[in-house]
Amino acid sequence: MYMSAGGGISLPFTAIGAEPFFPGSSPLRSAASSVRPPARKRSITQDSAKMADIDNKDQAEIDPADMEDVEEVEEEETGEDENSKARQLTVQMMQNPQILAALQERLDGLNGSPSGYMESLPKVVKRRVNALKNLQVKCAHIEAKFYEEVHELERKYAALYQPLFDKRSEIVKAAYEPTDEECEWKADEEEELTVSKQDEMKEKAKLEEEKKDEEKEDPKGIPEFWLTVFKNVDLLSDMLQEHDEPILKHLQDIKVKFSDPGQPMSFTLEFLFEANDFFTNTVLTKTYKMRSEPDESDPFSFDGPEIMCCTGCTIEWTKGKNVTLKTIKKKQKHKGRGTVRTVTKTVPNDSFFNFFTPPDVPENAELDEDSEAVLAADFEIGHFIRERIVPRAVLYFTGEAIEDDDDDYDEEGEEADDEEGEEEADEENDPDYDPKKDAVPPAECKQQ
Repeated sequence: MYMSAGGGISLPFTAIGAEPFFPGSSPLRSAASSVRPPARKRSITQDSAKMADIDNKDQAEIDPADMEDVEEVEEEETGEDENSKARQLTVQMMQNPQILAALQERLDGLNGSPSGYMESLPKVVKRRVNALKNLQVKCAHIEAKFYEEVHELERKYAALYQPLFDKRSEIVKAAYEPTDEECEWKADEEEELTVSKQDEMKEKAKLEEEKKDEEKEDPKGIPEFWLTVFKNVDLLSDMLQEHDEPILKHLQDIKVKFSDPGQPMSFTLEFLFEANDFFTNTVLTKTYKMRSEPDESDPFSFDGPEIMCCTGCTIEWTKGKNVTLKTIKKKQKHKGRGTVRTVTKTVPNDSFFNFFTPPDVPENAELDEDSEAVLAADFEIGHFIRERIVPRAVLYFTGEAIEDDDDDYDEEGEEADDEEGEEEADEENDPDYDPKKDAVPPAECKQQ
């Protein structure tokens, strides 16, 4: 997701990953290999050894071919020594941080710079390249139409999903009690337990349920369903404050509504709340407006639909319950009289519910870095709720979706764990290994 030339944020599902540049690629190697060590001088010891070998032979019996062999061997050995020394010198250079910094700075300057090839082309070839670029612009416009049709498909299938989401909401808020058949879940073969273990667990669960029945009546629906979802997702839990949690316990459902056919592309997130003591709203909304057309000033930057702006809603807070504001007291000293007074001020407060009052995005105006970062984060959250949270809420509630999301990030950790496991296995198989030597000695106790 990134800010485009037109001021919008490209949606993540259309992002195209760029090929990474590694410092160890060919420019760095060629720069390092251009440094050559000085020619190696032949040592006196080698010359003396060679002369001794020649004196041990009868001068009349020396074959000129033998001399050529000797010289060739020495030249080969000298070449190998020079290559070895060159490699050692290169390694030493690569360990010098000043040299590495200089090389990297030069490579950074070359990266992305024009090669000059286009300027060197004949005019007739440049003319044809311009024709290709015009074709590329037409491709961008066709791609924009493609995403418009994708949006229409999303609207169509959203209507098919919604009855299932409505039933999910009814179960969560205890408006519907699922049947035994609907509650039956077949575990994977790897997760299946033995019959005896299953019976043991069923008996234990039955006793626990009976105990709960004696202590209190059964909870209704699935308590704190959406609050648990928010807590399980890092992107959302970072927004949560302690004073937000009592309010989100009353959140009963989140819906996604798409714009009507023929209207500009947009989607609205609807947060449905039961009656509570914090505000009178039953629905809080956040609408994201999108655009799927190339920017005339930079058509090649088009990479799919962009979120152009978003609008929130007004929360009708109950008096004294607005968690987006806090009251602070500040002491002020009079310059002339020296008297001190206490002033009460109302200032913004960190809260998830600031999500419903996003900053205004002026049309055709450049944003500063801070505003751009805030809007980019806001758009990312809205898109994530729409694409992942709403369709797969139960899996984020149980944590299964989080495990799937983290699979791509655990490879390094797994490798490290494997290495540690191998080291432990090696230590256990080592006949000389004494685990007592690795144990941390207990701290000495001192009497006071």
